[in-house]
Amino acid sequence: MRNAPTILHLDMDAFFASVEQASKPSLRGKAVVVGGLGPRGVVATASYEARVFGVHSAMPMAQARRLAPNAAYLVPRFGLYRTVSEQVMGLLRELSPLVEPLSLDEAFIDLEAGGAAWDEESARLAGAKLRADIRAVTGLTGSVGLAASKMLAKIASEQAKPDGLVLIEPGTERALLGPMSVRTLPGVGPATGDHLRRAGITTVDEIAEAGEDELVRLLGKAHGHGLYAMALAHDERPVVAERETKSVSVEDTYDVDIHDRLRVGLEVQRLAERCVRRLRGAGLSGRTIVLKVRRYDFSTLTRSETLRGPTDDPAVVREAAARLLDSVDTTGGVRLLGVGVSGLADYTQEDLFAQAAGERADAAPEESVAEPAPESPAPAERHWSPGHDVRHSEYGHGWVQGSGLGRVTVRFETPDSEPGRVRTFGVDDADLEPADPLPLVPDVGEGDAEGRLGRARVGESAGDEAEGISGAARGGEPERSTGEPRAATTRP
Repeated sequence: MRNAPTILHLDMDAFFASVEQASKPSLRGKAVVVGGLGPRGVVATASYEARVFGVHSAMPMAQARRLAPNAAYLVPRFGLYRTVSEQVMGLLRELSPLVEPLSLDEAFIDLEAGGAAWDEESARLAGAKLRADIRAVTGLTGSVGLAASKMLAKIASEQAKPDGLVLIEPGTERALLGPMSVRTLPGVGPATGDHLRRAGITTVDEIAEAGEDELVRLLGKAHGHGLYAMALAHDERPVVAERETKSVSVEDTYDVDIHDRLRVGLEVQRLAERCVRRLRGAGLSGRTIVLKVRRYDFSTLTRSETLRGPTDDPAVVREAAARLLDSVDTTGGVRLLGVGVSGLADYTQEDLFAQAAGERADAAPEESVAEPAPESPAPAERHWSPGHDVRHSEYGHGWVQGSGLGRVTVRFETPDSEPGRVRTFGVDDADLEPADPLPLVPDVGEGDAEGRLGRARVGESAGDEAEGISGAARGGEPERSTGEPRAATTRP
């Protein structure tokens, strides 16, 4: 364990929903839910305004609509989210070479490794500077936790949400952790939590009191040892700069079960093509092809086949996926299909026999994949997803509020405009076309970005941070109470 809080955990606040609010002035301060909008869709992210109604990630979308019927429900724009994430990760790498991304909106940073912090005061300044820089470059807010270990830094960032900074001072860790729920500790999910509760252990203090031997008896050697160490605030895990990609996969959940075996086969071929595109985009190849099938009764089957060498050949992957499908009974219907590739490498060593077989079958699958209506270019161009960007030849840039009955409703506004007006068009209106997302912070060239960062840093030292203005006081999102004691806190 370190003697200074130089490990930082950043968690962007309600990331997908916040990007949508920043992009759409009419949605700022309102309930926004991002996710799959079909009957079987789930919530990816909910804004804090939507969370007030009980909406949360991984909730079925139908349930979310019942809880918050007046919220804005939007289809994700992952391309934009990745772009904004790259901007944020770039700012993190300016602080330290040791940045460990966990997802698009979350990462650990070793501030000491980059010389950005060496004690409590410098760590707090680095965290405040990072938050100001993120706001200047992206217009978004992130919550920062600072501590002497990864586990505690993540706990601190949870306490900081939304839009805050929490630093856990070395020496105070045990007192802070003690009254917290066992679910606070990494690796304690619902099942482990219930197991401990049945043994009369509900808090971190009670884990420490139970002793290591009792935890090993309850949970097994590895889990028991690890959990006891964390209850004592011991976490020696380093920040790892590169997290190796173990697999590349794609999957689709269907609004209506697929019963036609031919259609199932065509979907698998299409997914194999998408998987290979993603594989090639990452400059990778793989040896093991994996097929995932979730049937009508929610039973999930996984089949895999390992080739003689890594490949990124779409014909080889399609052929292997088709063979795997032959071994799966889809009678009764299929609700989800997925194709993945694991055993990754950055080179190819083609299985000549498989490739030859793939070449013989290459033409037919290509033609059949292009046949279904959902894959044909024309219908895709006229499909208007709620939340996605469009451009009208007369009214300019806007986004889709909804569509149906041959009509599409568009609100015309941009990230730096006032809330825009709403207009309705026919779905085939020739003047309306899909468009690329606009930057959240317009016109940020290299010089302008430096100027924005400079202004943010000046404001930070003499403005919000010094005055301790809360996010709620500035009209931001309400602070979420965890019911746990808080460590030293700095809020914007």
